[in-house]
Amino acid sequence: MTARIIDGNALSAEVRGQLAERAAALKAKGITPCLAVILVGEDPASAVYVRNKVAACEKAGMRSLRDVYSPDVDPAVVFKRIAELNADPSVHGILVQLPLPRHFDSEAVLEAISPEKDVDGFHAENVGALMQGNPRFIPCTPYGVMKMLESANVPLKGAEVVIVGRSNIVGKPMAMLLLAQSCTVTICHSQSKDLAFHTRRADILVAAVGRAKMITGDMIKPGATVIDVGINRTPEGKLCGDVDFETAKEVAGAITPVPGGVGPMTITMLLANTLEAAERTQMRKAK
Repeated sequence: MTARIIDGNALSAEVRGQLAERAAALKAKGITPCLAVILVGEDPASAVYVRNKVAACEKAGMRSLRDVYSPDVDPAVVFKRIAELNADPSVHGILVQLPLPRHFDSEAVLEAISPEKDVDGFHAENVGALMQGNPRFIPCTPYGVMKMLESANVPLKGAEVVIVGRSNIVGKPMAMLLLAQSCTVTICHSQSKDLAFHTRRADILVAAVGRAKMITGDMIKPGATVIDVGINRTPEGKLCGDVDFETAKEVAGAITPVPGGVGPMTITMLLANTLEAAERTQMRKAK
């Protein structure tokens, strides 16, 4: 058996086309969706992510702002800029690229963003809303995974789901979204005993731990859907996920590749959240 590939590039292109149509409809009403991105420091991966996000915005007909600061910038400067963006009615989404330099309090920075413009979904108010089952913004990577499961017609109700990774960015919000779809969810992490025991039970396995190829084919239930959120580099410099794709694809029923799987959908759902924030602005104006 060779697994069906869940193509994130193809789905991303389809969804971005729909978003571009919605953005054009908003612009016709005098509102141009706008995302402001703040980058602090010179981390090469972060710089690439920010460049991709800005380019995706512009291609979808949205406006983007980019503020780049040196790694030794005084945090007060960044907080001041966030306050300005919060107060600017033409800006609908604000994103601070993580990780931040060590002299920053990352949690305080995220909390400084207005919850109505927190298109990453990381503000405590938005995290709480997600926990209650009434999210304002869904964190972009879990949002993208849910879209991929939907597009692949993966049955969710009653499914056994195992998530490897408990981060605030992926693991925890992913669990909340799947619980809301009546899945039975297990979260595994670095202290979990006998990881393979858990992963072999999973109808849906989500790997989001940041360790290259740690999930091998013998850890997967035959026919399971495998979602690989990880982005790592091999010693040779090639991109790979948390799943050993070559062995996993011979066991799984469906699988996401790396690259070309979850990654493109993460940026796409950032655009979706920004557009939704702009649409809410238009609805408020219409009242």
